[in-house]
Amino acid sequence: MKLLLRILATALLVLLIGHFMTGIHVVSFTTAVIVAVVLGLLNVFIKPILVVLTFPVTIVTLGLFLLVINAIIVLLCTKIVGGFHVDTFWTALLFSIVLSVLQSIANKIIGED
Repeated sequence: MKLLLRILATALLVLLIGHFMTGIHVVSFTTAVIVAVVLGLLNVFIKPILVVLTFPVTIVTLGLFLLVINAIIVLLCTKIVGGFHVDTFWTALLFSIVLSVLQSIANKIIGED
């Protein structure tokens, strides 16, 4: 049940961010739900591989390169999901930061461990 709530919360946040941020285009709520699911799957399967491959760069940048990895995950999501588009890398970077912060707040409200 909590997984479903997390997906719906992320979908609402994606829709909200897409409405207020220029450069983020989300067609509908259904698209936002698909984006939430795909982002979750990419974070589970692809992100750990990218983190391992870029570990030396992450060490040198004191972890800031993880923000770049998050932006790459968002850009991969735009290639997979039709109806979701991010204009530039910098927009994807800002989108991933804002989404992460808002997800943390939403998880506190939902009561996620």
